[in-house]
Amino acid sequence: MQTLPSLRAALGAKPGVEETFPFDTVTLVVKVGGKMFALLALTDDPLRLSLKVDPDYGDLLRATFPAIQPGYHLNKRHWITLTLDGTLEDALVDELIDESYRLVVRGLPRRMRANLEGAEG
Repeated sequence: MQTLPSLRAALGAKPGVEETFPFDTVTLVVKVGGKMFALLALTDDPLRLSLKVDPDYGDLLRATFPAIQPGYHLNKRHWITLTLDGTLEDALVDELIDESYRLVVRGLPRRMRANLEGAEG
């Protein structure tokens, strides 16, 4: 099951990532190239993690997993919120983190993308 330290480690391991707290002291916003790709409510129990998603895949995920809902306070078509209550496989959560990061990086200017891709090695 995903824990707060393991989530922060997974999110922070990506090239060019920065952790910010633009809203309050308990809502972690994780950005790459200045763009948000993850939002984590640090005090929620169970933890809730919001991620960017391809709209069609998001529809499928929401239809398949009760613990995946439309993005909380976010664009419901492009964001999902995962309730990490133990019902989602860790591998799926990791895959969704990776995909959210890739979607945001894909939208960055070419030069910034090239720097990040070079950092991935």
